[in-house]
Amino acid sequence: MNSTTAPRTIKVARQDYWGSICPPTFVNTTLNFSLFNYASGYTNMTFYYLCNISMGLPSTESCNIHNTVSPVFYVTRSMVEQTSSISCTDQVIVPVYTEAAQALEASQTTVSNAVNGGFPLELEIDSNQCNKCEESGGQCGLNTSTNSGFSCFCADQAYASICNSSQNGGNPVPFGAAFAVVILVVVCCFFWNKRIQKHQIVEAFLRSHGPLQVQRHSYSEVKKMTNSFKEKLGQGGYGAVYKGKLKDGRLVAVKVLTKLKGDGEEFINEVAAISRTSHVNIVSLLGYCFECSKRALIYEFMPNGSLEKFIFNASNPKNDHHHLGWETLDQISLGIARGLEYLHRGCNTRILHFDIKPHNILLNEKFTPKISDFGLAKICNRNESIMSMLGARGTAGYIAPELFSRNFGKVSHKSDVYSYGMMLSEMVGGRRNIDTEVENTSEIYFPHWIYQRLERDEELGLQSVTNEEDTVRARKMIIVSLWCIQTDPSNRPAMKEVIDMLEGSVDSLQIPPKPYLSSPPKSPADSSTTLVSIQ
Repeated sequence: MNSTTAPRTIKVARQDYWGSICPPTFVNTTLNFSLFNYASGYTNMTFYYLCNISMGLPSTESCNIHNTVSPVFYVTRSMVEQTSSISCTDQVIVPVYTEAAQALEASQTTVSNAVNGGFPLELEIDSNQCNKCEESGGQCGLNTSTNSGFSCFCADQAYASICNSSQNGGNPVPFGAAFAVVILVVVCCFFWNKRIQKHQIVEAFLRSHGPLQVQRHSYSEVKKMTNSFKEKLGQGGYGAVYKGKLKDGRLVAVKVLTKLKGDGEEFINEVAAISRTSHVNIVSLLGYCFECSKRALIYEFMPNGSLEKFIFNASNPKNDHHHLGWETLDQISLGIARGLEYLHRGCNTRILHFDIKPHNILLNEKFTPKISDFGLAKICNRNESIMSMLGARGTAGYIAPELFSRNFGKVSHKSDVYSYGMMLSEMVGGRRNIDTEVENTSEIYFPHWIYQRLERDEELGLQSVTNEEDTVRARKMIIVSLWCIQTDPSNRPAMKEVIDMLEGSVDSLQIPPKPYLSSPPKSPADSSTTLVSIQ
């Protein structure tokens, strides 16, 4: 809530529409007209729910209402002539600034920004009383404990008229009571600070998606299942992961989000993306916690941890990873490809992960790979092939070139393909793609070095390749990885084609063109996610 003294107006916004137009109940905006009145400069927006979708009105996001997902339509006052044939279950009137409504009609702002901008109200205060209060050094306000509802808030306390005057009759208004009334007025006007706003955005998201298939837990339940966060499994870009146990005895991994950015986007992304999935190669979300600033995600427990520790070790880049065996590596690469193909094509909506890397691939007791960490994911319609983004997202060393500069192409599911290819290359090499500690400078960038060996039909020179079967598997994985990291997104295969190549004969695979651009280097000690802004 913002206020001014001349004229005495305040700016308020509806709490239940903050961050989302899917309120828990459908109630029109009402005022206590003994305290407030609408100020000039506002207009009404009307939102329509569960309507005939062929009505031809502008629409915004969809809401889950009575287990039915339906688009929400809206009109402003200047568009009211379009509403004559509307047939909807519910409608809600929400005031906004006239300027915001006009900007919306001109496509210069969004519905969310227009509603969040609030609307103006005038305080119903006697001007003469207010002037006298301010002349005495106070600030005029409202207090329902007096007959007039008026109070003069002074440095020491609140008075019924003016500050420090015998006109107050020696009976100051109890400051605590007056202050409580003011706080009540603020709450009634839906004033929230930034922290509450973020909370409301996430709550609105959870409501708009209807009942989720995963259980919501209190923070005390999270502490109990982790034995007060006793056993730490790892550290990620947004917080720590702890081992826990559910009441039914199942082991879980509890990801506690402590490094939150923006409006809780990473928490929303993770819940929204994984709750839509069901696949053997996607980690299962079993529950979540959202309690004030406490946020946690509860996953199935993966006893073998992340793929990262099996293919290289940050403190020992030459760590011999191939005790897994080339057959196991081959099956892991195929499982990850199937999981990505499912995200891109098999879900009800297309999910782009944007952070595929060894750290985010978890392995169960049978070394079945599962894609995890959807904090940077984007959800789009299945028929939406191009993603509009303001900046690069992902981890340096795995980010596709088009995420840094649109001169390389459009951002799409092929951006995940690039990340997969860079990861596959590291699985083959048993090292990070960029290693400045190698003996020969020609080996610094592994994809370049291995491409030269393929091009010259030389021995691959890889560790633990001891027989012809291993050679075939390694060669196939190398060729697939080089196709996936092509600089031009249109030259990269879709994940369905990647699966076909991995399952097919190596003799049928052509050597791809030489990729002429590498992803920016990644510090060996840094496995956290980074965001890079594009100006």
